[in-house]
Amino acid sequence: MDSSRRHSVPSFTHRAAPGMATVTASASGSPTGAPHVLVVPYPAQGHMQPLLHLASLLAARGLRLTVVATPATAHLLAPLLAAHPASSVRPLTFPSAADTSGPTSVGADFHAHAAALRDPLREWLLRSRSDSGESDRVVAVLSDFFCGWTQPLAAEAGVPRLVFAPSGALATAATHSLFRRMPRPPEGEAGRGYAVSFPSLPGAPAFLWRQISRMYRSFVEGGGDEHSKAIKDNFLWNLDSAAFVCNTCHPLEGKYLDAQPLDDLAGKRVWAVGPVAPPPAPEKTGQHDDVITAWLDAFPDSSVAYVSFGTMMVPPPPHAAALATALERSGTPFVWAAAGTTLPDGFEERATAGTKGMVLRGWAPQTAVLRHRAVGCFVTHCGWNSVLEAVAASVPMLAWPMAADQFFNARLVVEEARVAVAASWGGFGGVPDAEELVRALTEVVGEGGAGMRKRAKELSLMVAEAVDEGGSTRRELDGLVQELRGLGGWK
Repeated sequence: MDSSRRHSVPSFTHRAAPGMATVTASASGSPTGAPHVLVVPYPAQGHMQPLLHLASLLAARGLRLTVVATPATAHLLAPLLAAHPASSVRPLTFPSAADTSGPTSVGADFHAHAAALRDPLREWLLRSRSDSGESDRVVAVLSDFFCGWTQPLAAEAGVPRLVFAPSGALATAATHSLFRRMPRPPEGEAGRGYAVSFPSLPGAPAFLWRQISRMYRSFVEGGGDEHSKAIKDNFLWNLDSAAFVCNTCHPLEGKYLDAQPLDDLAGKRVWAVGPVAPPPAPEKTGQHDDVITAWLDAFPDSSVAYVSFGTMMVPPPPHAAALATALERSGTPFVWAAAGTTLPDGFEERATAGTKGMVLRGWAPQTAVLRHRAVGCFVTHCGWNSVLEAVAASVPMLAWPMAADQFFNARLVVEEARVAVAASWGGFGGVPDAEELVRALTEVVGEGGAGMRKRAKELSLMVAEAVDEGGSTRRELDGLVQELRGLGGWK
């Protein structure tokens, strides 16, 4: 590890179970008798939303929070600020040249984001430690796992940094293991079929090289520039942190959580506080939502496939064509949140004319669709937020991972929880045969998926119990809050 990054880490109990940029912040008025935590999200919506949900849970338990934003992401803080008084949650907005809030590839502006915020945030943090009264000093930094650059800032300020992982424990541990061990395939013919194993994780899982994070593969295959170095430093800084806070729970990942301390996370405590998203509240539906609901109402229970690859993952045309063919051949009714997906010529017209399909080109009310009684399958890329939404809705999945953490997540739901069937393990590089997809659909949708739906319902109930009073997630969250209160001398 680069010695220039080494900083002493303030203790955090490990339990078994030149000028500064212009800064705008709301007025203080923080209540006394509560520890003050600096929260630093990574400005991509799939990362920000879970951390803001966690921030709301922490504020509701009496912690005071200052949450960093940029002009491009400030609007995402609105629900959090509306739910909690200014004395409890304060925004801290820095100008930034980087904007990763839209549907871009996470990590694309990795270096730019750190470069824009590092110096002004360092000055703010050091000043707050020296100028604030004892009761208002920051006692800890809680930041996204793409904000590893906050680790040396926290160490310089003399406070612990906790890493927030919007993914599960398996994906988080495996990703950090890559940058800790630096595996690479052999050159030439010997590299074909190379699989990366994770011997320190329960079950020693292994994944083919093409299934490993593209961010890591790009680093190994062509790294060396400033951007690549920033990515590696990020994950090694995370391993210097005091603890990890994961958006996961024991019913989903008890196998990995019970095995901690995990070597792949440098033996640091993992707090399993998920799912952090609040349960969906009844909302006023717009005309668009009403049309979708009315369309679904015409179908029998568990007979419709909902298709979505998320806001940041567009399946290539050959992949989309294979799925479109499978849906038509199997006769499976479907709702496809296609966004920018290129579909085969005539497919949308045939689906609409036959009243068997609905293609959504704009925003899709995913939570509402998944919870409709007619939906019996979720064709998904296995992004972690989508996995958690499917589990909460008791809907089995047709897992089609493409990149990032998705192969790790797919392994969990297919091989361990057994609430999904694999559509393809080939990612962007492998197009499944349409007949294979037909067989996969028949395993999940309708009568063929009865057993899987039963398991999905059982898992959903266990997750609901975990977040309820006395459940494992609630205990983890309360334990984390107690640790943070102890840092400031509060009880």
